[in-house]
Amino acid sequence: MNEAPLAGLTILDLSRVLSGPYCTMLAADMGARVIKIEHPERGDDTRAWGPPFLAGESAYYLSINRNKESVAIDFKTPLGRQALDELIGRADVLVENFRPGTLDRLGLGYNDLQVRYPRLIYASISGFGLNGPRREEAGYDAVAQAEGGLMSITGAPDGPAVRLGVAIADIAAGMFAFQGILLALISRAQRGRGQHVDVSLLDSVAALLTYQAARYFATGIAPARTGNRHMTIAPYDTFDAADGVLVLAVGNDTQWQRLCDALGLDALGADARFSTNAGRVVEYDALHASLAAVFRQHALGPLVDRLRAAGVPCGAVRSVEEAMADPQIAARAMIEAIDHPTIGRLSLLGVPVKLSMTPGAVRTPPPRLGEHTAAVLRQDLGMDEAAVRALAEKRVVRLLE
Repeated sequence: MNEAPLAGLTILDLSRVLSGPYCTMLAADMGARVIKIEHPERGDDTRAWGPPFLAGESAYYLSINRNKESVAIDFKTPLGRQALDELIGRADVLVENFRPGTLDRLGLGYNDLQVRYPRLIYASISGFGLNGPRREEAGYDAVAQAEGGLMSITGAPDGPAVRLGVAIADIAAGMFAFQGILLALISRAQRGRGQHVDVSLLDSVAALLTYQAARYFATGIAPARTGNRHMTIAPYDTFDAADGVLVLAVGNDTQWQRLCDALGLDALGADARFSTNAGRVVEYDALHASLAAVFRQHALGPLVDRLRAAGVPCGAVRSVEEAMADPQIAARAMIEAIDHPTIGRLSLLGVPVKLSMTPGAVRTPPPRLGEHTAAVLRQDLGMDEAAVRALAEKRVVRLLE
């Protein structure tokens, strides 16, 4: 196998919970060495998030920390800080998601470090960004979804606003931060200097609004919740079948005709009100009622098969269990199994970006707290066994025996 694209890159990960660890996992999957700095007593907050736990490890933590090394060190102590400074000096990238100002007060902010380490790329992920009137507020995914407008357009029209089933603000911020790091690496190769990557949860949610924000800019009217209906494409919605729920995604007039032909809906296909997408959007109530009456008469499986055979985009609303059992998920290596020292065989999601020449990989399991502390102190910082033990006895570091 060819070398992964980020092999040779060292990332010092001072982040915790989701946005930062997700960012660094993306980098680790592509070959970067990620040294995860954790508090010696409690570690990453997500280590305590559960149940479920597997052999004492949180399933949440396990989902976003593979391919990393855990170094448990209290860098608020003088000796811990000295060790951290040495690691920073050896790193290409530092990732953090503390509240803005926290690391500045410790002399670990970008302005301090860029003077000493001009090639360092410093990525900050926060709730509201590093400037503006709300910069010092703590960032939480649910708050970002709510205040970024995303929650207001999620859910049924006659129901409450709904948070997405995954922490999409955190995940999107992690993705944007990874993108920013890659861009900063390209810039450093050209200019010889690192820079500050500033990503916020609020900005990330705002960026996800895309065409919903465009609707507001165009009309001055805030988009409302529409359930699973698309406001500019029809029929693009969910419908009840006899034994399940169908997702229909008719994106153009040709697909609409295929739908009508596949189900023998000659009258609907000939109805001038529905011949164009714009017409179907305007007359959606009548269209939906007609289609709903038809779909309720069909079993879901055969209905999906018939529509797919006709070239109509559709699917079934499936559980996570059903989705993970899809042979296409297996064919795309989107479930990986790896040996964990205490759990045994551990299933993790695979790498979604498939590179033909330099692919990423799930190489090592999520580390136990402090699993790599001793090795990093010895091999990277040149400490002898007595020095490492002395730090452990003073509770500056945690060793995993």
